Amino acid sequence: MTKKNSSIFHFAIIFILILDIRTQLSDESEFLIDRSKRGLTYVPKDLSLETTILDISYNYISELQTPDILSLSKLKILIISHNRIQYLDLSVFKFNQELEYLDLSHNNLEKISCHPTLNLKHLDLSFNAFDALPICQEFGNMSQLEFLGLSATQLQKSSVQSITRLHISKVLLVLGDTYGEREDAESLQDLKTQSLHVVFPTGKEFHFNLDVSVSTTVSLELSNIKCVLDDNGCSYFENVLSKLQKNSRLSNLTLNNIEITWNSFITILQLVWRTNIEYFSISNVKLQGYLDSRDFDYSDTSLKALSIHKVVHDVFSLPQGHVYKILSNMNIQHLTVSAAHMVHMVCPSQISPFLYLNFSSNLLTDTVFKNCTNLANLKTLILQKNQLKELINIVHMTQEMKSLQQLDVSENSLVYDESEGNCPWARNLLSLNMSSNILTDSVFSCLPPQIKVLDLHNNRIRSIPKDVTGLETLQELNLASNSLAHLPGCGILSSLSILIIDYNSISSPSADFFQSCQKIRSLKAGNNPFQCSCELREFIQSVGQVSSDVVEGWPESYKCDYPESYKGTPLKDFHVSELSCNTALLIVTIVVPGLVLAVAVTVLCIYLDLPWYLRMVCQWTQTRRRARNVPLEERQRTLQFHAFISYSGHDSAWVKNELIPNLEKEDIRICLHERNFVAGKSIVENIINCIEKSYKSIFVLSPNFVQSEWCHYELYFAHHNLFHEGSDNLILILLEPIPQYSIPSSYHKLRALMAQRTYLEWPKEKSKHGLFWANLRASINIKLMGKAAEVRYTEI
Repeated sequence: MTKKNSSIFHFAIIFILILDIRTQLSDESEFLIDRSKRGLTYVPKDLSLETTILDISYNYISELQTPDILSLSKLKILIISHNRIQYLDLSVFKFNQELEYLDLSHNNLEKISCHPTLNLKHLDLSFNAFDALPICQEFGNMSQLEFLGLSATQLQKSSVQSITRLHISKVLLVLGDTYGEREDAESLQDLKTQSLHVVFPTGKEFHFNLDVSVSTTVSLELSNIKCVLDDNGCSYFENVLSKLQKNSRLSNLTLNNIEITWNSFITILQLVWRTNIEYFSISNVKLQGYLDSRDFDYSDTSLKALSIHKVVHDVFSLPQGHVYKILSNMNIQHLTVSAAHMVHMVCPSQISPFLYLNFSSNLLTDTVFKNCTNLANLKTLILQKNQLKELINIVHMTQEMKSLQQLDVSENSLVYDESEGNCPWARNLLSLNMSSNILTDSVFSCLPPQIKVLDLHNNRIRSIPKDVTGLETLQELNLASNSLAHLPGCGILSSLSILIIDYNSISSPSADFFQSCQKIRSLKAGNNPFQCSCELREFIQSVGQVSSDVVEGWPESYKCDYPESYKGTPLKDFHVSELSCNTALLIVTIVVPGLVLAVAVTVLCIYLDLPWYLRMVCQWTQTRRRARNVPLEERQRTLQFHAFISYSGHDSAWVKNELIPNLEKEDIRICLHERNFVAGKSIVENIINCIEKSYKSIFVLSPNFVQSEWCHYELYFAHHNLFHEGSDNLILILLEPIPQYSIPSSYHKLRALMAQRTYLEWPKEKSKHGLFWANLRASINIKLMGKAAEVRYTEI
């Protein structure tokens, strides 16, 4: 059996039904396994027990046995079409109680054995090698059956008796190549189905008498009609069509794959015209011969819509004017003539009832319907894929179409020149599709005044001119696949709610878009060469502030294109700090901390007397640098004193009468400024030298001490020497109590030392003096390596 051409429509039906059944399965339970087109010769053994959908079509499987699918208890859909199965016992499915959909089409089945337990919704046995209809008595129990596909080379009324009680939504009947030798014309009359599709043998002259006027049928489809050799025209097929008048319920008729003469084609149109059919569709038509001039009777019709698609004819010099006249004067509401190589269409001779005209994929030029005033009722006109060139001609064509609301002139070669003047479009035009043409920015000055939906995708538009007016009513705008560099605002598009602008040259969309377009509810701007920069950062932030449903394709269609380091990065993952994008903020961030630091340093200098400390550190550093030039052993030999004593001049009586006598009588060498400072050196340098040449530094603390600036210097350097040498060389003697409030703020060293270090307090009781001197002598008693040098006395 030759099947290739006749099965294309069957595939579409099967596909739709599969989708319908799949939607009835929950996402949680559906488990699909697709092993189609794998060259399999048997059913795979490694199938999951959870399988609900199994597709093993387009393989070389020759048999199906019970063990193959025994374990698939949850199987609901089995597609095993386009294999080599010749025999099938339906009992193999006895353990698949949930099976609802079984497709065995396009095999080599000649015989089946039935099983009473099946209760399918979809059973397809079409395009097989059956002689008689493969209908078993058990099929009558399939109460849920919605689709039944059958194959046969002969039909008998008795063959369908077992299913006459069923109300089947769709029946597909494929007749084999030898059909017609034994034909029962009434064999289908007892069927109860809403939709019947009969596929006659391919390439065979139509000499059949099959009555397809099934009483319950609402939609009828007939495929493979060929009658070009009959001297009486297409009499057999015309006889089949004439019987359709018996079925008052039939409203849809579709003819596929027709090869007839021009005269038979017009005759078929006339026959259908007088039936109850409301929707008539003809597709894949091959016409032969010439058309005789004849009148067409438009009276007494129920037809509302006629669709003629994909027409070829073998006479290239055929005058088509008569055909155009017949079509243009039809008193129906919808007419489609597409892919028919039609070069022209004439204006109806009187006011036409046409509401919808579709002449897509033809060869029509700008002259179509020129100065035509009889299409005043037309609401929709589709001229897609023709030979239209000048937009201004299309504008003038619509001027007389007072009711026109929707116009599609996409996929032509339309251009527009502003010098051509005004554009007097039909005033009621609301939807205009001019996509895939050669239009530029100038087209915005030639738009209908009340336009609401405008499609200009795939043109040569670079921008929307700012001086454009008359777009206040525009709600939907498609500018995809152009060359726009900027995302347009809604200043001139105050009603815009849908904007499609993907596949353009937009690199930095404005962050103010959503503020400008308050009514926008859908934006599709992905697949543009976005430049990931500070400007884009603001747009990304604005996207995050609107509903997720507004920005279509976010985030997968929005990616960085530049710079190279960010190429391919989703915009949602592009992050740059506010500081690097805001120059003013960057300046403030640098300047303000700098000013604060300068003020803080100034306050600290004033509060902590830092200039004095800096001077002292400088002197200390110079002295230490000179000391480093002296070897360590030599410096140790230069240790001349057990202690350097620092005190206020007001406390000199206690120092000279008590402290010095009690220490020196034990052969302790004392360094005093009035007798050991070297003349000619600075006071600071003398202080440092005395501290370095002394094992300990004794500080006599009293209220007078804190008032002496030089005592403060001596304490400062002795404290630094403590940290430098890493030794405990400070001894504090508290001669008189010192209140905390009396210590100047700049004497923070003294405050710290008194808080952290243990000091010797001079006892007032004489009985304690002995212990005081013993402790003090013990803390400074050390054997000096060098001899005391004679020093001159210097008074402060």
